[in-house]
Amino acid sequence: MEEVINKNQIDLGYLGLNINGEICRNLSIEKLIQEGLLNKETKMSMNGAVMVDTGIYTGRSPKDKYIVEEDSTKKNIWWGDVNQKLDEEIFDELFGLVKDFYNSNSSKTYVFDGYGGDDKDHQLPIRIIAKKSWQAHFAHNMFVRPSKQELENFNPEFTIINASDISNSKYLSHKMNSKTFIVFNFKKKIAIIGGTEYAGEMKKGIFSVLHYLLPMKNILSMHCSANVDLEYKNPCLFFGLSGTGKTTLSTDPNRLLIGDDEHGWSENGLFNFEGGCYAKAIRLSKDDEPDIYNAIRHGALLENVVYNPDTHEVDFDNASKTENTRVSYPIFHIENSLSYKGLPSTSGHPKNIIFLTCDAFGVLPPVAKLDEEQAMYHFISGYTAKVAGTERGITEPVATFSPCFGGPFLTLHPLRYAELLKSKMATYGSEVFLVNTGWVGGSPSSGANRISIKNTRTIIDSILNKTINKSNFNKDDVFGLMIPEKLNGIEDHILNPINAWNDKDEFHLESKKLSDLFKENFIKYGNEVEHLKVGGPF
Repeated sequence: MEEVINKNQIDLGYLGLNINGEICRNLSIEKLIQEGLLNKETKMSMNGAVMVDTGIYTGRSPKDKYIVEEDSTKKNIWWGDVNQKLDEEIFDELFGLVKDFYNSNSSKTYVFDGYGGDDKDHQLPIRIIAKKSWQAHFAHNMFVRPSKQELENFNPEFTIINASDISNSKYLSHKMNSKTFIVFNFKKKIAIIGGTEYAGEMKKGIFSVLHYLLPMKNILSMHCSANVDLEYKNPCLFFGLSGTGKTTLSTDPNRLLIGDDEHGWSENGLFNFEGGCYAKAIRLSKDDEPDIYNAIRHGALLENVVYNPDTHEVDFDNASKTENTRVSYPIFHIENSLSYKGLPSTSGHPKNIIFLTCDAFGVLPPVAKLDEEQAMYHFISGYTAKVAGTERGITEPVATFSPCFGGPFLTLHPLRYAELLKSKMATYGSEVFLVNTGWVGGSPSSGANRISIKNTRTIIDSILNKTINKSNFNKDDVFGLMIPEKLNGIEDHILNPINAWNDKDEFHLESKKLSDLFKENFIKYGNEVEHLKVGGPF
């Protein structure tokens, strides 16, 4: 990749940035590491990785994220708590602060030019501008890196300007929630960040942009992981919220990873949005997650970890700074990936789509086949459950719903994405399965056990090789789910969850409780989704 350290070779004046200092564009990873250490932004860690501390913000700040309301966004954006409105005038004022910060600061400016998306026909040329070298390092890790030839005539179609050192002192008069701001202006094709150093704002910022732009082109944007078999065929999508096993199950030794977090589905097939991974590092173990552990080497960037200052050894179990410790690295650090083999992170159309849920009520089956309406219903619902006892005062399972399994990043109404899913399923003959990685025969507090990873992998194998379709299916009485009678390698009695419960009356009570929660959650999506209720519980 081309390395540019010459302000004359890139002009940011079109943004109102009249940079007096040096502009460093698309530095090599070696140079980025060097800059971070020289600037005292980072410290050396294990295996040649570097570490950074992001200050008071160690996670996203969703209440400080805004979208500028203008003619195009007014009619398209799904406005609400996730997508908060901001007037154009306030954006212009904040953008003025950002420009003043850059124009009055003679220190180096770091630029990363690259892409959101690995599909050459649909990738979004993006520009990330920062005053901290480690933020450019993060962008280099996370986005699709351009070739030298691509850089020569590069024209960004969306730009993020990171001004994490400044904040908005007038936030009260602006009717904003704090001094921190993450603001997207789709008309000007710019996002500005101030008051937070957390790198995930840049990553998820581009994800939100793609969630807005791609559906307009009939491309489904998805918060999911994806893999293919060793012959680069039979791709599969894995949707699931935290704790469902999405990362574990999509990282299969017998399959190759396309990507672990964000994908698009175009007429060409699947494509990864990113050129890297942004993995949680808390309680990371070499034995439990060897791929992530081994990816922490030269080029990787650790965030907010606790370490021994003498040995620089990281204590992954220490959550004193945050539970959200992170590591970013290029996806080719995962040896079991397409990228590691030098291939684009793309594939053909998936024949199998898996919705993962961790049901702590113990009433959903380990696997069920979904019809079209059920797929749309459960896609919009995005259900999993917290386990009783994980938080003070929680004595029973707590249901969690996130539309399309990625609620915080949706910019359009969930129905838009569900309709695209329906269209893709019909066009390419994809089947959708609900796979429950939660409890069998009762809730956790009853002493029941969670289904084993071995059993779940057996179920997923039966989906991928289509042997599951050889079984007879029976419809359950509460959720209307089609449950297989038999699967090789799985005990018959756990397939239909009621058979695993000793107390059948308690099973029906818990089933009713969960079905009511599904119905209550679905109301908030309005009359637009009324026709999809047939896909939910009776």
